Amino acid sequence: MDKDAQKQQIAACAPVPGDPAALAQAAKAALRRHLKALRASLDGPGKREHDARIGAQVLAWWRRTRPPLLAVYWPLAGEPDLSATYAQLAREGAMLALPVVVRRHAPLAFAAWTPGEAMELDPMGVAVPATLRTVERPPALLVPCLGFNEQGYRLGYGGGFYDRTLAAGIRPATLGIAYACQATVFAVDSHDVPLDLIVTEATDVD
Repeated sequence: MDKDAQKQQIAACAPVPGDPAALAQAAKAALRRHLKALRASLDGPGKREHDARIGAQVLAWWRRTRPPLLAVYWPLAGEPDLSATYAQLAREGAMLALPVVVRRHAPLAFAAWTPGEAMELDPMGVAVPATLRTVERPPALLVPCLGFNEQGYRLGYGGGFYDRTLAAGIRPATLGIAYACQATVFAVDSHDVPLDLIVTEATDVD
C-alpha cells in the first residue's frame, strides 16, 4: 500500500466528534470499503485456486452432513465463485436454493434452483431464477462474508438480511464463505448472529 493510500485509510478510520452510534457506523463503513478493496485485489489464477479450495471443503461438508436442502448464493463482485461446486452438488443429488430479497427490511425468502436454469436480475441487481419456486427456509445455508472475526461473527454489506433470516424460527446450519484475508476485528452488535463455521481457502472442514 502506498503512502497516499495509507493516509486515506487512516483518515477514513480516524475518530471524529459526534454520536457514538454514528461513529461506530462510520468505522464499519470504512472497514467495509477496505475489505471490498482487499477482496478486489484477488484476481486471476490465485483467486480461482482459492475458490476451488473453498468449494472442495463445501462439497466435503455436504457429503458428510447431507442436508435435505442447501441454500447457496449467487456471487456478487469479488465473492468466491463456487459455481463449479454447485454443479457438482447437483450431480450428486443435492437440492439447492437461492436467496431472494422480498423487501428491504424483511428476512430473505428462498427459491429452488438448479444450476444452468434461466436467471434474471431482481430490483437490487442480484441474479434469481427466472421462474421463482419458493421453498421454506433451508436447514443449511452458505453465507457469503465481507469480513469475519475469530468468534465466527460475520460482517456483511449492512443490509441485515442474513441477520434477520437467522433470527427467525429454528436456527439453520450456517457456513460462512470468505477468503482468509477477510479475517478482521470489528464491534459486534446485539442483533448479530455468529455462524457455525467459516470456510476459507486456509481452513479444513474434514
